[in-house]
Amino acid sequence: MATREIILLRHAHAENADPGQEDIARALSVRGEAEADAAGAWLKQHAAAPERVLCSPAARSRETCERVLAALGYTDMRNEPRIYDATPASLIRVLDDHADAGTVMLVGHNPGLETLVALLTEGASDSGRGMPPGAVAWLSLPAGAIEPGTAQVRHFWWP
Repeated sequence: MATREIILLRHAHAENADPGQEDIARALSVRGEAEADAAGAWLKQHAAAPERVLCSPAARSRETCERVLAALGYTDMRNEPRIYDATPASLIRVLDDHADAGTVMLVGHNPGLETLVALLTEGASDSGRGMPPGAVAWLSLPAGAIEPGTAQVRHFWWP
């Protein structure tokens, strides 16, 4: 049976919002930059080779993604507005829309990502272990439509 790989990457630590600044504009902190670089190095060490990279439009997600992709030597990052502030159901729809790619990297936010991991691996959205900033959950699941409880965690890493 064919399998599909999904690499979920939570954005690294971001600066606190300045007064009046929108959440979506928050940039990575110095700590976050180091976390993103570490995530990129870890993914390169583990031979990550995404066919498609989908990223939230939030500044902290884009900056995390750019740093990780620089380490991987990959340049095709697609802005995906549906990832920002997404529920697990929304994230599944995004992934289903890209079912033609065997390995998809999705860069986004909590609580959506950690809840998605729990739903896909355990079949329940309330049993997750959490995803710290900069964390990677690398899942393997059967090709086709994404269903709860069908994924296996291939790797789980955080800086």
